[in-house]
Amino acid sequence: MKRGTMTVKAYILMNVKTGTEDEVCKELVKFEEMEEVATIYGEYDAVAKVHAKDMDHLDRFIIEKLRGIPNIFLTATMLIAKEYK
Repeated sequence: MKRGTMTVKAYILMNVKTGTEDEVCKELVKFEEMEEVATIYGEYDAVAKVHAKDMDHLDRFIIEKLRGIPNIFLTATMLIAKEYK
């Protein structure tokens, strides 16, 4: 992310219904805001890296698109402050 741009990037960690990880990730990659999606081990089941033009766009994405996927039951959003690579 270049300084001075309005782009907002975030990592979104998700817990999903057991056994639906692949199905959820295949739905997530359809969204234009997605940069990366992966299933993971540990406290969360999946992680997505997303970009939005601003905070309002990110908010709409989370409320209207992400929360529209029925098998996602918990999310944690972490805004990216600075990228190094």
